[in-house]
Amino acid sequence: MAVQQVPGRTGAGDNEREAAAAQRRQAVLAPELSPFPEGWYFVASRRAVQRAGLIQKTWMGENIVAWADPDGRICVAEAICPHLGADLGPAAGGQVSDGRLVCPFHGYEFDTTGQCVATPFAPAPRTARLRVFETRDFHGLIFAWWGIDGRPPQWTLPTEPLNQDGWCDYEITTLRFPGHPQETTENSVDLAHLRYVHGYDNVDRSARMLVDGHRLESRFKFKRVRTIARFARLTFSVSADTHIYGLGYSFVDIREHSIGMNMRLWVLATPVDGTLIDMTLVSQVREIRNPKRLFVGLGILPRRFRAPLINKFMSLQQKEDVLQDVVIWGRKRYINRPRLCRSDGEIMPFRYYAAQFYPEPGNVEDSAT
Repeated sequence: MAVQQVPGRTGAGDNEREAAAAQRRQAVLAPELSPFPEGWYFVASRRAVQRAGLIQKTWMGENIVAWADPDGRICVAEAICPHLGADLGPAAGGQVSDGRLVCPFHGYEFDTTGQCVATPFAPAPRTARLRVFETRDFHGLIFAWWGIDGRPPQWTLPTEPLNQDGWCDYEITTLRFPGHPQETTENSVDLAHLRYVHGYDNVDRSARMLVDGHRLESRFKFKRVRTIARFARLTFSVSADTHIYGLGYSFVDIREHSIGMNMRLWVLATPVDGTLIDMTLVSQVREIRNPKRLFVGLGILPRRFRAPLINKFMSLQQKEDVLQDVVIWGRKRYINRPRLCRSDGEIMPFRYYAAQFYPEPGNVEDSAT
């Protein structure tokens, strides 16, 4: 299968490109995967941050907190006070007051830039700053940048806003299991497993895989037979366009043709501690005004209930698929020289794409410590 490759960086000479290609080849053949690939990784939904006031979690091996100020600015920061090292999470007594994070040990207050702006007993020291991570808010989903050796963002997430007219609210599900974001994202090009593990039929590419720097597009189509409510046996005809931005962000634009349904699915794999990952599934369904066929009473439901109901159903189906994969992901070993067959498709081209998100060979151990 042909792969269209477009250079992601411009201005480099031929020698630099050849050197970069050689480094990627070495990275692809590395016996182990570095646990924290560079990129944008999901933190939480804006709604969850605002509802909780202060969120604390382990993210990319870091103890972090996230909060919002009254103007909606969100800060994602290391949960360690630069004063005397207190834990800033809510379990330790950290809290947000007037949009400022307040340390439970001495009352230092930090704004959403990470700067200490007040203390109870003296002027705020200018050198007291939290270590903050650059964030992006994409339609209420908050991502933060993890850079190799702490370097700033090398690329960005999609900037084009999605049309939300007629789309229902998100369904968000998070599963935690042993795994790695490269292994989970590799499923987007592993069409053979769709047939063998998930029982999809007539799986085929609808376009060539496209790699453009940090972006990868994988388009395929398939049929699937499902039994609904124990009595209705339906065949779904689906086309899926997957847009990948690094190993932490996959967006799938889905069209089910037999009903006439449009769905969006975000698959967000985020390393937790180097062993576990959080797999967050975010789905939306567009309002179904004139279904091409009945879907277990879909035609008799008021229009405003159709998309949310179908979204809940599809969210459960996606979770079921992921749980089938989790059994395998949680027990498999990474094979750097896989013995592939013709039906395996673009496994190795995908791995060459993924290699750009790791430290240079020889620095992998240092970056993981």
